[in-house]
Amino acid sequence: MTDRPMLAHMVYFTLTDPSEGAIQELIASCKEHLSSHPGTVLFAVGRLTADLNRPVNDRDFHVALQLVFESREAHDVYQVSDRHQQFIAKNKESWAQVRVFDADVTN
Repeated sequence: MTDRPMLAHMVYFTLTDPSEGAIQELIASCKEHLSSHPGTVLFAVGRLTADLNRPVNDRDFHVALQLVFESREAHDVYQVSDRHQQFIAKNKESWAQVRVFDADVTN
């Protein structure tokens, strides 16, 4: 364990078609194209939790992607990787909005 921060890359997708099929298709595409990249410490993808509707909950998304990379360098390699670029090309037409939150994190 080092004091060097990891990079958390959190992406929230709002779909033009919020149907169950479209949500499941994007989740499957995330698993296919975005998991198991070198330097990934955590990969998780899923849908909005429908019954958590408190005033502080942001509910303006359908699919959430969480990645933690061991370093900024690993994140930067991921960004330009063929699999990541294929994911974008395959899915970008289905997105009404994409919000990305990047943060230096430690545990």
